[in-house]
Amino acid sequence: MTTFAPVTTLEDLDSLDDDEVTAGYSETERGDPEPGENRGRAYWHGWRVKMMDLGEIEIPDYHRRLVHESVSSGHFQRRMEAIRKRFEKDAA
Repeated sequence: MTTFAPVTTLEDLDSLDDDEVTAGYSETERGDPEPGENRGRAYWHGWRVKMMDLGEIEIPDYHRRLVHESVSSGHFQRRMEAIRKRFEKDAA
């Protein structure tokens, strides 16, 4: 089991590879173990967020603050729009 430092700031979140975060989130299913050493911090973050969404692990206060800051500042919408555009371009 590999444990990375949690993502606690928007700057930290922005430093992660979006594709790896997305892969970690989309590939995770209820009951999956924590990713191993073959995965990086971005994938691990995606896995953690999915596990929180599934109710498999507790949502820590630092994550609640990060989500609040991301949504209230418009950061989340801008980030999702950029990812959507990249996926559309790749599909074309």
